Amino acid sequence: MSSLLRIGEFATRAEVSPRTVDYYTSLGLLTPAERTAGGYRLYDYADIARVHLIRQLEAQGLSLEEITKALTSGTGDIGDALTRLDDDLKLLHTVAETAPSEVHGLLTLISARVHSLITVALQLPPDIPIL
Repeated sequence: MSSLLRIGEFATRAEVSPRTVDYYTSLGLLTPAERTAGGYRLYDYADIARVHLIRQLEAQGLSLEEITKALTSGTGDIGDALTRLDDDLKLLHTVAETAPSEVHGLLTLISARVHSLITVALQLPPDIPIL
């Protein structure tokens, strides 16, 4: 099996439409690996995992703009990000302890969303192609 796929085959294997691949490409979320002499875009088989990640993040409520910024901004300082996350979670816990009971449902929803996003992050393969 070749590691380069035409857009239709790539889309089928990634379980999205070719139009979605086009859209992700226009946003900079995907980059064709090559072009054929006839101008067809070829995508790397490994980028299928990237499409799955994008879909998971969208399912968690992140906008494509947020996903694009996160995946194309280069390497960030993970230590700083984890420190900020830890601080935010501590603040959320403090707010939850002192919040009126009417707000608990909202805080539970926020906590569940944070937990879901952390779960997605922990499932990231270490070799996923990031632009």
